[in-house]
Amino acid sequence: MLIKYLINVIVVNVVIVSCDIRKYSTQPDEIIVKEILEGCSELYAIIVERYKNKIFHTCIGFLHNKVEAEDLVQDIFLQVYVSLSTFKQLSSFATWIYKVAINAALNSIREKSRRSLLSSFTSILNYQSLYNENYHVPEENFLAQEEAERLKKILGSLPEKQRIAVILNYYTDLTQKEIANIMGTTEGAVESLLQRAKSNLRKKYGIYRRKD
Repeated sequence: MLIKYLINVIVVNVVIVSCDIRKYSTQPDEIIVKEILEGCSELYAIIVERYKNKIFHTCIGFLHNKVEAEDLVQDIFLQVYVSLSTFKQLSSFATWIYKVAINAALNSIREKSRRSLLSSFTSILNYQSLYNENYHVPEENFLAQEEAERLKKILGSLPEKQRIAVILNYYTDLTQKEIANIMGTTEGAVESLLQRAKSNLRKKYGIYRRKD
């Protein structure tokens, strides 16, 4: 569904050069990008297929919401397609597309925070109705949901670089070398970020537990 949607959007008003997708299915990303830029727009389906799950897991790590992550994935792939000509092969295509995804996710979080601030007064007014809804949820389910929300808040409170390192490390199958390339740093720096993040997560989780 995602691939069909994206290709339908992409090929509107575009003159397509006929290409055999099967011929390119095992080619490196960089070769496929070159062919796309030369007119084989339908080859973008290969890029989407290769990266859709990886980008989705990355978005989930930042947004913690399946529907929002799915919407953002579509936006990211459209943005990537429009920006393909800016890919200069100074790094791997994988590194480049992850950077696009991370920036899009961070921008989405910032926009969501602005909207949340504007709606905070409404949220306070709706507190009573929210309480009444939760009252009917089985206690064990409500507690599990509460714990998940707590963990999401803790992860979201990490410094940005630590949060990115943690998400790329635990929500994707990237190696530390690949994470370092995406973040524009060294493997040692990534390891340091992960260690500091783990320490902060333990401390913050302990604080939350003591508040109960």
